[in-house]
Amino acid sequence: MVTAGRWSLRNIYLYLVCLITLVMVIVAAVGLVRSAVELAYPDPGMYSIPIEKAPGQTQADIALQQKAARESSKRQAVLSVVGSVAMLLVAGPVYVYHWRKIETELPPKDADAAAA
Repeated sequence: MVTAGRWSLRNIYLYLVCLITLVMVIVAAVGLVRSAVELAYPDPGMYSIPIEKAPGQTQADIALQQKAARESSKRQAVLSVVGSVAMLLVAGPVYVYHWRKIETELPPKDADAAAA
């Protein structure tokens, strides 16, 4: 049976913080996996598009542009990995802390059974 004290304003706050941080952990985990895959298998379409030669532009200039595009894509993927890891490192402990607060304030299960 649910006691009235379980739904105090403080407990509602704790449950909301747990919900929000759990969603943050899930989003960060998905972002981390996606970024890791992007690092391992970069999008080939970006590099296979032929760049039109401008007047006076050599083949070496085009190759340099393509290399710069690959490096930029790799940098963005690394930044995304770092951002996802940072979110996990912040949201994870906040979730665990608040969930443990909830667990310690719940009455023992034997007490609930005896009250019923």
